[in-house]
Amino acid sequence: MEVHYIGADLSKKSIDLASHSSKQHLRIENEASGFKLMLQWLKQHNAGIENTVVVMEHTGLYSVKFEAFLRTHHIAFVKVSALDIKRSIGMVRGKNDKLDAVRIAAYGYQKRESLKIEGPSDANIERLQLLHSSRERLVKHKAALLSAIKEYDNLGIKKTDLLLKSQLKVIAVMEQQIAALEEQMEQIIIDNSSLHNTYQLLTSIKGVGKVLSIATIIKTRNFTKFSNARKFACFCGTAPFDHESGSSIKRRKRVSHLADKKMKSLLDLSAKSAMRYDPELKEFYQRRTEAGKAKMSTINIIRNKIIYRMFAVIKRQSPFVPNYISVA
Repeated sequence: MEVHYIGADLSKKSIDLASHSSKQHLRIENEASGFKLMLQWLKQHNAGIENTVVVMEHTGLYSVKFEAFLRTHHIAFVKVSALDIKRSIGMVRGKNDKLDAVRIAAYGYQKRESLKIEGPSDANIERLQLLHSSRERLVKHKAALLSAIKEYDNLGIKKTDLLLKSQLKVIAVMEQQIAALEEQMEQIIIDNSSLHNTYQLLTSIKGVGKVLSIATIIKTRNFTKFSNARKFACFCGTAPFDHESGSSIKRRKRVSHLADKKMKSLLDLSAKSAMRYDPELKEFYQRRTEAGKAKMSTINIIRNKIIYRMFAVIKRQSPFVPNYISVA
């Protein structure tokens, strides 16, 4: 049975669809009425639901309704990195939504042997993701306001001035809403035995708090998306890679800038916290830096140690147990 690869270029209001086999194009609204037109279009071009694969880029909230529709109608779909698609097609001239959909469809066909179909959705994970994203935005806006307040303070503006009072009130409201979002995330985890078990195992590791635990549960789909710690470390941008060629190029290992920057930031905070409260990691950091090793590479090793510990406790299904013996 021939598989039809459909490229989908999504925007807030519309979706451009392109069939690799029939070379046909369709633009639909990014809503229920448009999705129904897609079904009719597939039928017209002899593309059955059972042998259709929709390929799309990661577009955040823009794809939520479309993904729900595809799952409801049991249409397989794949989400891929925009950078992967860009690099696979080489040098191109011109760009528009129709061309992008055609290129995505071509990418899907070229990579058909390695495409990973998205698994069943988990309502709790989806809800956690939305809540977590909202929390991140509020935290970012709060940090921006705090920075502005610091600048005003440096100028000698008093806290009774409206410039500061108005922003302090907004920050107070933000803090309340951040707390409310965190409370609902924790409640979702408590109400789900599988998520709660994962959460407890992760937080048994020194340096791994509730924010990193929840973010890891979301990114790993409760440890079903990544088969091992190394793959997740690559995703987070903490895994070192060789950089050498022949006998003329031989440089030290380094991490890739292609990563989930937010997860890397959370792991960085976790590593610095673990260095304070975990005797083993504290001694490791001190011993390595005293030997002349770079501080940042040492911190990155600790980030990776935390990732490997997280995967280890999930695999063993038992809390982390320190195995530290001081040599002093």
